[in-house]
Amino acid sequence: MRLYEERLGVPRSAFWVAALLSVMAAVVLLPFGPVAAVTGLAVVAALTALGLHAYGAAAIVVTDRHLTAGQLRFPLTALGLAEILDAEEAFLWRTRRADVRAKMLLRSHIPTALRIEIDDPDCPAPYVYLSTRQPTTLLAVLSFARR
Repeated sequence: MRLYEERLGVPRSAFWVAALLSVMAAVVLLPFGPVAAVTGLAVVAALTALGLHAYGAAAIVVTDRHLTAGQLRFPLTALGLAEILDAEEAFLWRTRRADVRAKMLLRSHIPTALRIEIDDPDCPAPYVYLSTRQPTTLLAVLSFARR
């Protein structure tokens, strides 16, 4: 049973960047003819939209037994203390304070995050860093699910 689910999609403004890249490709290919320009426009638009969709397909899912974040999966029993990170703290934890062993689901367009310590001796990562738009809700659901 899913207790929490959040998809970390890219902002809509990123698709405007994809459209701009497509138009620029069409302009570059215009000297080769209108067919090449339209083909370049379509191909670049499709590839950038597909790439943005794939990048934004990562999700955080909490069930009654596991926390799944993108390709990361942890049993709830392996999770320790959690800390809500505001925009400044989240920036510090993904740059200067970051541990190379940490597991991260990092999305730079999401300013807030949740840092959860890992209490599993078999896992070498000291903590998991999750970019989330709703850190308070995620923390509450994790606290509820661990009881």
